[in-house]
Amino acid sequence: MSELLSLLFSYCVHSLGAEPNSMAPASVLSNLKWLPLNSKINIKSQLQTSNIDVDTVQLPEKTRNSRVLIVGGTGRVGGSTAIALSNLCPDLRIVVAGRNREKGEAMVAKLGGNFGFSQVDMNDENSLRNALQVMAAELVRAALRESDQDKPESLRFSYYISGTGGAGPAVLLGSLLLLGEEVIAYSEGEKVKLEPYSGKLNVDFEKGIGKRDVYLMNLPEVRCAYENLGVPTVSARFGSAPFFWNWGMENLTKVLPLEFLRDRSKVGRLVELFGPLIEAVDGIVGEHISMRVDLECASDRSRVAIFSHRKLSTAAGIATAAFALAILEGSTEPGVWFPDEVQGLAIEAREVLLKRASQGTFNFVMNRSPWTIETNPKEHGLGIYV
Repeated sequence: MSELLSLLFSYCVHSLGAEPNSMAPASVLSNLKWLPLNSKINIKSQLQTSNIDVDTVQLPEKTRNSRVLIVGGTGRVGGSTAIALSNLCPDLRIVVAGRNREKGEAMVAKLGGNFGFSQVDMNDENSLRNALQVMAAELVRAALRESDQDKPESLRFSYYISGTGGAGPAVLLGSLLLLGEEVIAYSEGEKVKLEPYSGKLNVDFEKGIGKRDVYLMNLPEVRCAYENLGVPTVSARFGSAPFFWNWGMENLTKVLPLEFLRDRSKVGRLVELFGPLIEAVDGIVGEHISMRVDLECASDRSRVAIFSHRKLSTAAGIATAAFALAILEGSTEPGVWFPDEVQGLAIEAREVLLKRASQGTFNFVMNRSPWTIETNPKEHGLGIYV
């Protein structure tokens, strides 16, 4: 989920002036024109398309029938990505790649004639991470644009999902494996190592989510932001609901040895044990996803970006489709880049990408002062809120 959050950050830092960058998503595509993504997406299941009101992309004749490969296309996020691209560009030939042939062929049969299936076995990346990093890069750019002298000093990434965001065992497996890793963060330019799921903060994700506890995790956008955006203090935190998920994660780091938490097969068996509980809780708490980036500058000026959606898989699919369109339009340079690198996404294309990626969100905030996004601010007259 970090590509979008990093882009949010870059947006603010570039409104204050640095020149951060962005990474290609895990889809392999060719030649596509980027046009507005005005969509209302309601995916009833990953094997069903729903009525989506979009402005379709009119491709040049030579690229109208381009082939698009979506790795992990039989999963929740991959299915959402396939649907979003198909509705934007009906003439594209979309190849869904996944491990399960039966599931893939069933999906292709549901989605229509311009879809095909290819069987592959690859580990999946969380596609919203790229969008998060673009958000971050944009925060930095916005900050530097406002004042060349007001240098960004601190950047904090915060993630929240309801339950597992509807992704079930996959999210829990990844989260538990991260408990076996030391947290890498940066403090005033120095690399520091911290305990996983420590350093609890209560973060306000604003309307629809409210204030939630988040904990330190070892996430790749931290190093990317430090190296590519030049911010000396960077950290990332994650939290979930209901509260006992956080309580359980925090205590697992104390009762389970590191050898266990670093053994994928053992952690996988633990996840299977909790499978029925995960499914039951997800059915109650929903699939909300929210990401927040906080940027602090030398003058004590702060900026915030927030991205919130009711359904993690749908949000990730739309964000991935937005990155795919940027690649096919030519807004990226050849190669593989991080989301906050200018080679990965041209600075002038960031705002457009974020607008497309934010379709369907119930809250999307860019480059705002922290006090303006409090869940329950109180007015004390003359427009003063605390």
